[in-house]
Amino acid sequence: MRLLASSIRLSGLLWLLVFSVLFSAPVLAAEKTIGIIMTGNIPYYKEIHKNFTEALAAEGLGPGSVEIILQTPNPEPMAWTNAARKLVAVGADVIVSYGAPATMAVMNETSEIPIIFAGVYDPQSVGVTGKNATGVSSKIPVATLIKNFKSISAFSTLGIVYSEAEKDTILQANEAKQLEGSFGFRSVRFNVKKTEDSAKISNVDALFLTTGCAAMHCVNNIIGIARKSKIPTATTIGGGENSGVILTIAANAQEQGKEAAKMAAKVAKGTKPSALAVQLPKRVDMIINLKEATDMGFKIPFDLLSAATKVIK
Repeated sequence: MRLLASSIRLSGLLWLLVFSVLFSAPVLAAEKTIGIIMTGNIPYYKEIHKNFTEALAAEGLGPGSVEIILQTPNPEPMAWTNAARKLVAVGADVIVSYGAPATMAVMNETSEIPIIFAGVYDPQSVGVTGKNATGVSSKIPVATLIKNFKSISAFSTLGIVYSEAEKDTILQANEAKQLEGSFGFRSVRFNVKKTEDSAKISNVDALFLTTGCAAMHCVNNIIGIARKSKIPTATTIGGGENSGVILTIAANAQEQGKEAAKMAAKVAKGTKPSALAVQLPKRVDMIINLKEATDMGFKIPFDLLSAATKVIK
């Protein structure tokens, strides 16, 4: 009888172990892997990422339920491609990308893994929308930037910092070109793909920094050149205001991150990206570095200061 009782207890323990394994397996299998490409050293993308991870956790996809693999490539085509290939190779369930170049690199590497993007200027025009990709647009009208920039400086020659390797920056440069007659200036383009390219900037009255990753990567160098020549600066991407960009009009980074997280959570739980429409920015920041403007001898109109979401004094 004792032997029988021991046998029964052992059998029960074995069945308990089997059930434990069976029921714990789905929990382990349910953990999702989210790959993220954030071009390194760009404050705007860092702010988007911070808000993305916080909002993702609020959606129930925090540590323990999701593994985040972060890639921080330098702003160059091969680095973006390698980052995308690594995330495809590890079998990410969802890939999140900040900025057009990173997003385009991922789309070139996979048509199956869902892609959620944020901080992409005019997603449709750069070609990052499709059956496996959706996200949040960061497009703001270049005309709005130029109009407000003109109220700070009556420039006649506008230098445009762009990169021929970044399609979204070419779009913005073209938009500015089309505004020459309306606002009375001519534009000169500076193709900045690496730090040393910023030395090309000269003989202009003002500078427009597009959303170029390479330009924002070396924004301190560009601002240094602008200060020496007393050239005012403006941009359509956030983060450069603390380096000395005088006028920033950009899609709010907090909103970009939070909305991208909501979309990523839905996709991770089974929603197809094609079922989620690309979102337009609802919050647009206008940041004025009054200290920089004053140091350079430029006066900021009162109505512009009143309309600003942030003024650096």
